[in-house]
Amino acid sequence: MEEKKTVAAASRKWEIVVFTLGDEAFAINVNKTREILRWTGCRPIPTKIPAFVGITTLRGATLPLIDLRIFLGIQSPVPTNQTKVMVAEFNDIKLGFLVDGVERIRQINAEDLDSSKMRGVSLKWVLYIIKRDNRNILLLDYEAIIQETAPAVAEHMFDQGKLGAYHRQVGHVEDFHILVADDSPLLRQQTCDVLKQSGFTSIYPVKDGVEARKLLLDQGENFDLLVSDIEMPLLDGLSLVETLRQDERTENMPVILFSSIMVKELLDRAESLKIIHVLKPDVYKLVECVVKIYRDCKKARNPF
Repeated sequence: MEEKKTVAAASRKWEIVVFTLGDEAFAINVNKTREILRWTGCRPIPTKIPAFVGITTLRGATLPLIDLRIFLGIQSPVPTNQTKVMVAEFNDIKLGFLVDGVERIRQINAEDLDSSKMRGVSLKWVLYIIKRDNRNILLLDYEAIIQETAPAVAEHMFDQGKLGAYHRQVGHVEDFHILVADDSPLLRQQTCDVLKQSGFTSIYPVKDGVEARKLLLDQGENFDLLVSDIEMPLLDGLSLVETLRQDERTENMPVILFSSIMVKELLDRAESLKIIHVLKPDVYKLVECVVKIYRDCKKARNPF
């Protein structure tokens, strides 16, 4: 029992990179960070988004550059040519965030992420606040920021024609109940919207793994599918599924992990739990998997 508790506690620890913008401290998950560079220079391109400062080339590949200071409206004495570029990767999308400086890598527990401390914080892009070293470290909603600032991503994320094609395949589905767990309000809503546009109407969103567990196990609610993020406070997506697999009511429940994190350790855990893993922001792959699971469930209910 003690060994199981130790393993569970370890699975809920994350490593974050702490960086600064002006007088504020921020954090990003290490799994989303590829490298830290000195200012590389950039080639400006026409855009209506001030924070999208241009593009640069990194080992032959084009890298969009987003100035987080401009995006968040933070005044900084550090000139652009003295900034650091944090190269982040979300699914197969790489881009550089301009920041004043990078401090260190820290390990935190899921319990350290606190949304209740956000009262009075005006930044709508902040997901959680981590209290460390007598200061607040802000964890941002990076996927939402990318959609807001990277034109190519926003343009191709939600093609109404493609989503309408899925709707024509499955029709108007009311008897297939989907639980969506994601701690990002924007991405949680977008996931629900995409599924609804694809024909699925019975969708229930929750903000984290704890709420999902309460619905499924404590309250015994029935859902045909769970779509969950991995990186969530208190109870992450993988730990949630491990708990569900130990209960006979949910041990065979289909699960899709919809996450921007792609590391071998997590993928191996997902495979051992018989989970489908779809990388954000590939909503079309997500819908394809949902449609397949729906058809399999429908066939199981009506084999003839």
